[in-house]
Amino acid sequence: MPVLLALDSATESLALALAADDRLYLREEDGGAQSSARIVPLLYELLAEAGLALADVDALAFGRGPGAFTGLRTACAVTQGLAFGANKPVVPVDSLLVVAEDARAQAAAAGTPLASPIWVAMDARMNEIYAAQYCWDGARWQTLAEPALYAPEALRARWGQPQAAAGNALDVFAPVLGDASQSWPKQQSRAAALSRLALLGWVGGARLDAAEAQPIYVRDKVALTTAERLAAGGVR
Repeated sequence: MPVLLALDSATESLALALAADDRLYLREEDGGAQSSARIVPLLYELLAEAGLALADVDALAFGRGPGAFTGLRTACAVTQGLAFGANKPVVPVDSLLVVAEDARAQAAAAGTPLASPIWVAMDARMNEIYAAQYCWDGARWQTLAEPALYAPEALRARWGQPQAAAGNALDVFAPVLGDASQSWPKQQSRAAALSRLALLGWVGGARLDAAEAQPIYVRDKVALTTAERLAAGGVR
């Protein structure tokens, strides 16, 4: 089995995972502004816990987005820096797919088959939602609708009444989005899901040179103006 070091800071949660010798080492904590200061020390904590050095890692995986602008830049920059220094390839992971993979694990733990396809909807702030649709074929994930940015009403019109949906937007925008037949608004272990997707990417050959690592941005505007915040009632 490959030794894979994975990190994701696309959301308000910082998730890190190290898979080595059939063991899994995880770290999850509040992210946001703290991510840039905490991410490297936590990565080296994982390596020390496993008794490994960065040179022992086969590849570094990172959550490429979509997500918070600063978080995406942090994950990409750290991954590139470590991968360049250690001469290792990188494995990009769709940050919304991490939510779908976590939902699949929750369904399996509950003994409930996952309805497929599944929509992922994550709060993007500014009264918008990051969303994508995926299908699990029993061995791997396929993307049916690429990650995009939606107004809540537009996403409801796009997905109608989904069989399955996951992500915190299900709670944040519940009055607009309605209910799915199966829903997972909360994640159980983002780090564990990230690690499984890193392995799937490695096995599937999704390896890049560090210079090719790029985040996915689906939003050009990163903040509301004062007038826009006031017009929206000063919330979110």
